[in-house]
Amino acid sequence: MTSVTKFWPILTATHRYDKSISTFNRGAGQMIEAPILAYLIETKNGRILYDVGCDYRKINNPAQREKYYNPALGFGAPVMDESQRLPNQLAKMGLSVKDVDVIFLGHLHFDHAGGLCDCGDVEVHIQVDELANANTDDIAYFDDEILKQANWQLKQGEYDLVPGVRAIATPGHTAGHMSLWIELPSGAPIILAGDAADLTENIIDEVAPGNCWQDQTEMAVASIRKLKRLAQAEKANLWPNHDMAFWRTLKQFPEFHS
Repeated sequence: MTSVTKFWPILTATHRYDKSISTFNRGAGQMIEAPILAYLIETKNGRILYDVGCDYRKINNPAQREKYYNPALGFGAPVMDESQRLPNQLAKMGLSVKDVDVIFLGHLHFDHAGGLCDCGDVEVHIQVDELANANTDDIAYFDDEILKQANWQLKQGEYDLVPGVRAIATPGHTAGHMSLWIELPSGAPIILAGDAADLTENIIDEVAPGNCWQDQTEMAVASIRKLKRLAQAEKANLWPNHDMAFWRTLKQFPEFHS
């Protein structure tokens, strides 16, 4: 039986970029606007955050912005205001980051791990393969965000965080990318694809993300197919991660799914 009681998608920023970053060999020259999301899961065993968004300072400090977000390298800075920082988002619910028990990172790219700087010493779960293969040759890894900290727990492969929340291995976009299974107290389970599938198009057409670890597009497609098989077998809903049209169909924070 699941321990999940409530589930919130949280919009932490938006990012405008070339669609080919999300869809391999598709959409070059077409600009899209993508949500950058974190997900808060309340369970009987504590609260879990899947991803934490960006480092606000790198976006809004001019010197940091120039260092980390050079449009000539493929993308500019996301749009993020003070109210979208996770401590301020949680405050809307009467919570602080100290009320979060575990942060589960799908991978270490800047728009998923950067917000750790706002999260204190909360326990962080990350895959061994992800940390081992994160490097600044991939411009989406930021040097000061991929350094192991004392509160990081290195995990290997799939495991249950709590009853009803399971880590699913979906490498391809990065070496240690993980998706997340969430079994709600009622209705269909939800599978958060993470960046295994940015857009609904990635899922329907089985298109790899545009940026794959060591050009492993076949591995990325295999992970999409794995998630689709699981969703079909368990009658679960498979959610893309950076699809603005899809995100607009969801309950808007602080409304929640249950």
